[in-house]
Amino acid sequence: MRCIVVDDDELSRSVIEDLIEETDSLKLIKSCEDAIEAFKIIKEEHIDLVFLDIEMPKMDGLEMMRSLSPLPQIILVTAHEKYAVESYEYDITDFLHKPISFARFMKAVDKAYNKFESSRANITSQDKTIFIKSDSKLVQLNTEDILFVEALGNYMRIFTANGSKYTILSTMKDIVGKLSQEEFVRVHRSFIVRLDKIESIEDNYIVIDQKQINIGKAYKDNLTQKLNLL
Repeated sequence: MRCIVVDDDELSRSVIEDLIEETDSLKLIKSCEDAIEAFKIIKEEHIDLVFLDIEMPKMDGLEMMRSLSPLPQIILVTAHEKYAVESYEYDITDFLHKPISFARFMKAVDKAYNKFESSRANITSQDKTIFIKSDSKLVQLNTEDILFVEALGNYMRIFTANGSKYTILSTMKDIVGKLSQEEFVRVHRSFIVRLDKIESIEDNYIVIDQKQINIGKAYKDNLTQKLNLL
C-alpha cells in the first residue's frame, strides 16, 4: 500500500517512518510536516493509507479529513485520546495512541491491508458494459467506448473515446477477466487495447488516438492471431 506520514513533530515522523520501513505491505511515498503539504500530495498522487497526526499548525488532521473527498484510509496517530470518538465519524481505519508499539502498529496495518484487498474487487461486467468504482461511486462504461487500459502499479487507468480517464484500484488479471477476449487484447505487460480502436501498427508499437503503445515481445504472436489480416 502506498502511504504517507503527516506529523509536525520530526521525532514522531521518524518513528513511523522506521515502522513502515519494517513492513513489507507498505511503501512510503512522502513524509509531511503539515497537513497542507499532505493535502496536495493526496490530490496529486494515488495514496492508499495516511498516518495522520491531529494537532498541527495551519490545518489540523480533522480539518484535513473534512476537506478531502474521497478519503484514503486513515490511521490516526496522536498522544490525545480525547479525539478518538470524534475521529471515528470519518470512518477511520484505526486510532494509534503515542507512544506506538510495533505490535499495535502491525495490528492497525493488517486492518488497513484487509480493507485494501477487499476493495480490489471493484469491477463487474454485464454484456457490453462494465461498472467500475471511481471516487467512491459506481460508474457504468460501455466497453465499446474504451480505447485502452494502462497498468499503474496497484492501479489501472481506463482511457475512453470521449477523452475521459478513470483510475481504479485493480489488477491486470481482474480487468482481462472482465473484458471480451474477442474485442480486447493484451499487447504489453502494462497495456490492454480494444482491437477495433487500433489506427495503425508500425514496427513494434500500436497507434490509438495518436498515442503510441509498445508491443511486448511476449504478446506479439497473440496480437497477430487476433488481427484480421489480408
